[in-house]
Amino acid sequence: MIRTIIVYDTKYGNTKLVAEKIMEGVSEVEGIETTISDVKDTDPKEAADYDAIVIGSPTHFGGPVRGIKKFIDKLGKLDTKAKWVALFDTYLGEDFEKSVKKMEKRINEKVPKLKLITSGLSIRVDGMKGPVTDGELPKSKDFGKKIATQLKT
Repeated sequence: MIRTIIVYDTKYGNTKLVAEKIMEGVSEVEGIETTISDVKDTDPKEAADYDAIVIGSPTHFGGPVRGIKKFIDKLGKLDTKAKWVALFDTYLGEDFEKSVKKMEKRINEKVPKLKLITSGLSIRVDGMKGPVTDGELPKSKDFGKKIATQLKT
């Protein structure tokens, strides 16, 4: 059984919604056990014991939020059993993939043994508080299924 944890931070619930849809996609592939957790409730030591970690953040001032950055930094200080990572963000305006790229860079620097499962996912929201832009959520479920499929190969 491949164990995956989805860790996210959210202010208005949009990133949590995306995380839940990603979990739905992962759950469609047999042989993968998935847990979902707000970063505030996640012990990095426990997350490090999963086979794969999926990390999501809203975009705040062009990058991931502080809680996600700290989580990545703490993972870097641990002897992680996790081998794989996937990243996603929610964004407003023109910040497409900005947080994903910055999280990717931070992981490469702090936790270099984690390898990307697939390229990151950016989901657009309408307005500061959302909601998620029409047509974006199905991408989240597809992303989850893609992650699970990659993990199985």
